[in-house]
Amino acid sequence: MSIRIVESTGLTLLQDSGRFGMSALGVGPSGVFDRRAFQQANLLLGNDENAAVIEHCGGTLKLTATRDHAITITGALGPLAIDAQPIEAGRVVQLAQGSTLTIKPPIVGLRYLVAVAGGFNAELVLGSRSRDTLAHLGPEPLQTGSTLNVGFSTVAAWAGSITPLLPTGEFRLRVVLGPRDDWFTATAIEQLLTTVWEVDPLSGRVGIRLNGPNLERCQTQELLSEGVVRGSIQVTNNGMPIILGPDHPVTGGYPVIGVITDSDTDLLAHVRPGDTISLSRHLL
Repeated sequence: MSIRIVESTGLTLLQDSGRFGMSALGVGPSGVFDRRAFQQANLLLGNDENAAVIEHCGGTLKLTATRDHAITITGALGPLAIDAQPIEAGRVVQLAQGSTLTIKPPIVGLRYLVAVAGGFNAELVLGSRSRDTLAHLGPEPLQTGSTLNVGFSTVAAWAGSITPLLPTGEFRLRVVLGPRDDWFTATAIEQLLTTVWEVDPLSGRVGIRLNGPNLERCQTQELLSEGVVRGSIQVTNNGMPIILGPDHPVTGGYPVIGVITDSDTDLLAHVRPGDTISLSRHLL
């Protein structure tokens, strides 16, 4: 044991870049939601680019160390402290043996990433340490009392910092129409691109549900299940869109009206219930 969870209120998971190439087995990619923050954290610490991190969403998280560690926190922004002394996000800091890191609910964004020099060790499941909340694959969610081992780091010193760039108002995302946009009326396409959509409370790593006008279909026949990717916008039978997240299923029976550009899907890690999203058309 090297890191122990003293308190965890919310959803606290281990994540890496995910598991790929297993759709034929019915296994989705999963992986960290905010990949940009993940890359930044491991770069700051000199880690392997796929080193596992803690992804925390919700209430308070407290960690204590049984030996000295270098750590960094990226992603969301909020109150951070080690032994009641405030620290900054996006910088490497020392978590000394016996010290406690306290992370309070964020002010901007939704998901924190906590990275440690050497990365968090856990059993690989189908080549990844990521927790898939849909398939229930990978390490169990971390709870109060959970313990984590840390890998070995050869980096002698750490330097540099990053400044998170997160929206504080409306999220503006780019979308490529298709492959089933022709299943919807012209009015529905216009509504998709002009509505200020509201994020539904029933949203998470599987998908972000949007509230707004019902998107009307011009083709109403049954759709055979088709492959879907992260960022796909499925439209349910009641006309409401769902943007698929990292824990999405590998296939779906709802028509996909469009797909969020891959880089913009990282922002979805930080939308909260009640936040607004606007979509603009992106041409390939």
